[in-house]
Amino acid sequence: MLVCLMLLPIIGGVLAWLLSRWNRAAAHWVALLAMLLQFALALGLWIHFRAAMRLSTHGPWLLECRYPWIPQAGISFHLALDGMSLLLLLLTSLLGVWSVLASWQRLQARMGFFYFNLLWALAGISGVLLAVDLFLFYFCWEVMLIPLFFLIDIWGNEKRHEAAMKFFIFTQAGGLFLLIGILGLYFINGRGSFDYSILLGTHMPLLTSGWLLLCFFLGFAVKLPVVPLHTWLPDAHTQAPVDGSVDLAGLVLKVAAYGMIRFMIPLFPAAATYFAPVAMTLAVIGIIYGALLAFAQTDLKRLVAYTSISHVGFVLLGIFAWNGLALQGVLLIVIASGISAGALFVLIGALHDRIGTRDLERMGGLWPRLPGHGGVWLFFTMATLGLPGLGGFIGEFLVLQGTFHVSPLFASLATIGFILSVVYALRMVLRIFFGPPSRQDSLPALSGREWAVMASAILLTLWLGLYPQPVLDTAAGAVRQTLLPAPSSYSCSYSNSNASSHRVLSRSKSRMKEQEKMMKEGRP
Repeated sequence: MLVCLMLLPIIGGVLAWLLSRWNRAAAHWVALLAMLLQFALALGLWIHFRAAMRLSTHGPWLLECRYPWIPQAGISFHLALDGMSLLLLLLTSLLGVWSVLASWQRLQARMGFFYFNLLWALAGISGVLLAVDLFLFYFCWEVMLIPLFFLIDIWGNEKRHEAAMKFFIFTQAGGLFLLIGILGLYFINGRGSFDYSILLGTHMPLLTSGWLLLCFFLGFAVKLPVVPLHTWLPDAHTQAPVDGSVDLAGLVLKVAAYGMIRFMIPLFPAAATYFAPVAMTLAVIGIIYGALLAFAQTDLKRLVAYTSISHVGFVLLGIFAWNGLALQGVLLIVIASGISAGALFVLIGALHDRIGTRDLERMGGLWPRLPGHGGVWLFFTMATLGLPGLGGFIGEFLVLQGTFHVSPLFASLATIGFILSVVYALRMVLRIFFGPPSRQDSLPALSGREWAVMASAILLTLWLGLYPQPVLDTAAGAVRQTLLPAPSSYSCSYSNSNASSHRVLSRSKSRMKEQEKMMKEGRP
């Protein structure tokens, strides 16, 4: 079943490319069917294992498979699934369905090759979420890069070539740092294996661990992205087709957070404790910087891109707080922001199709001329700024609560992002729908396919905001297993650390037993 989760988009992409030569409509349906099957399979696994995940009656993995690949180098095709990766797989397949639906009428040129690249990028993301052999993980990590490059370079807007090249250079450079870190860990471990379970707990000097942690961090920080490594993202979003932006904002940014939680901190726990104040400082800077830059944008896609940078600041903050509350909040932010950002990009594409621009300065008075469009836009704008009752609020609240136990200062500074998000979000809605009218002609309402995407996104956002417990239960066992290596990392001497680092680490240490007890009881 794990192999099928990876193969479905691969096979679907190849079939869509081949069938498009004879029947263009068949390419749409094959791509949609492949993503629906992947979503159905992931949903079936979630329903089947839900009780086991809630009660933590399973081992570290719900499902696991291993096949020899390059045994001479210690490389295997090793896949495994837990609650955390299952939730992100559900998000991946859902946004894949939305991407196909959003491109249904918009896509005209080279349709088959477009779906080939779209589905292979989704296959790479699925592989990243399932791989527990670090060589396989890196292979899937790089598989994402090339299809996304083609999506931007071929089907993007006017400056697509520059944006695609910038995206490629940044992400390739980050990938090279990640490869250096993986190879360094492999040789230091000395057991001739890239398997995560074997590399976990590798003994090494603290300085060596710190350099390897930095390599992993740079590799993940570029794709998250962390300020100041974020400059490729606004250009990529602005020039990418809507369908590519849905995947960029909803998925590519999120797998970097997954890599930090799954691999980076568990592999280098001692070094991560010393690096935590630096990472949390970058997180707070990103929250405030992204919100301020979002306020200054006039292009809608650039505006939403900068809101993504602000949101991933909360993600980075929660990851380095490293307790059960914060990690549960990170997963909820990842899911909720993936849904709301994906829906906003679909709405931006629909609006651009109708009025021919994404420039805020050329919009205004659209509320009466776009029936239903304004209400849906307002809903997802509120979801983006973290309105109580919607999914983003729960995630950000848990991250701030978990961070407060570690560092009240960082948690307090991060709340500035809430105030700034209200400013840029309401400015956007007021300018588009209630500003001075820019035109008087009537505009078509949302189509049936667009309403299908919006209705599903609205229901999921309300569900995450009003009753997130099923998601928290699903992630509880995986988060508890992830936190298990952490206590040993807090036993090292802090004599050489600075005062800020000491405060962060001492608070983390005092909370560890309490967090483990909470996770065992099934509480977030």
